Amino acid sequence: MIRFYEKRKWFFGLSILIMLIGIAGVLIRGIETDIQFTGGSILKYAYEGEIDTDRAAALTEETLGRNANAMESVTTVKSSDSDESKNQKLLVLDLSGTQNLTQDEQDKLNKALADEFKDQKLTFFESTNVPPFIGAQFLRRSIIAVVLASVLIVVYVWWSFRKIGGLSAGVMALVALLHDVVVVFFTFVLFSIPLNDGFIAVVLTILGFSINDTIVIYDRIRENKTLMGPKTPIRDIVNKSITQSLTRSINTSAATFLSILSVYIFSTAFGIESVRNFSLPLMMGIVSGCYSTIFIAGPMWVMWQQYKQKGRARAKA
Repeated sequence: MIRFYEKRKWFFGLSILIMLIGIAGVLIRGIETDIQFTGGSILKYAYEGEIDTDRAAALTEETLGRNANAMESVTTVKSSDSDESKNQKLLVLDLSGTQNLTQDEQDKLNKALADEFKDQKLTFFESTNVPPFIGAQFLRRSIIAVVLASVLIVVYVWWSFRKIGGLSAGVMALVALLHDVVVVFFTFVLFSIPLNDGFIAVVLTILGFSINDTIVIYDRIRENKTLMGPKTPIRDIVNKSITQSLTRSINTSAATFLSILSVYIFSTAFGIESVRNFSLPLMMGIVSGCYSTIFIAGPMWVMWQQYKQKGRARAKA
């Protein structure tokens, strides 16, 4: 039996260190948001061969004086003289901000990019404007979805494990989930990935994945509490329960991590940035979910239970 509770200070210390690194990253790099949250414009340009997206983003910023993110994409288009389809490479420029791009600014940028990438035969493909109020509305609804999912998780755990202190189990599970959400957020910041709908998708995925592991451990605690008797210290019950679930948690997380890793490698090799920006934070969230389930939720729940026991003892005295 591994003494997880007795070593809790090391685990909590590691989490605090990760949080400090993330906060430093936020202060140094700042938080980038996609136009889906802030509004702005998306410009797409067709090209041939290979293109330097970093140079395209820098040229856009020089021309317009606005922050820009550039990535490559592929779309299927029909040939104008036949029914045959072909894959067309696209340069996608995201210009987030409260102001949409004017026609004069777009014409100026089109000329600058065409002159810079003559060999790639870069031509304007299409543009999309997202009003700021739509971005703000989308952000608000996304936050509501995450909060609602978290509340429902706490209620479910509270009801399912009411015999072992359901409220405390639900709250500690939520603390572990918040730990994972913050790790995902810091991953977006440290790797300069703009916050968009992919961030919300990763967060909701991690909430479901992490709580599943936590519920397995809580279920083991409930069984061991009956088997080991009420006189057994709660820390020993939790230590044994986590030890029994350890192999299962690690194997499940490792299998999921390797699956997402293959997606990340594939998307990197073929330049699919949207998939890469989704899979990287998801991998970090999976690792964090496994860590918080084993080293955070259980020990913190023991601390809560012991505090309640001391309170009852003082009340009797």
